[in-house]
Amino acid sequence: MDVDGYLRFVLALVFVIGLIAVFAALARRAGWGFPAAAIKRAGSRRLGVVEVTPLDGRRRLILVRRDNVEHLLLVGPASELVIETGISGPGDGAFKRALDAAAAPAPAGNGHEDRS
Repeated sequence: MDVDGYLRFVLALVFVIGLIAVFAALARRAGWGFPAAAIKRAGSRRLGVVEVTPLDGRRRLILVRRDNVEHLLLVGPASELVIETGISGPGDGAFKRALDAAAAPAPAGNGHEDRS
């Protein structure tokens, strides 16, 4: 085989790998083989994973949102544990209220005045 044959082989290989990548991207966009992606576009989702944090090689903390209420789960290979339930979602304004309370001036006469 001469250089021309090797060059054709390499170009054909690159072309086939490119076609596979294009079809994989189209399949992913269409939701084939990925049912979660198809549900995501439905618009009326009640359940979703907000955040996943691995603790170690076997366990993870998962924050799940259902109907604007969040639940914290500890998931391992042999068990699942609900850590906290009924956490208010981000749209309830609790974070804004906490920031406003922290920024409010301290009441006068708390006994911690600077006496210099």
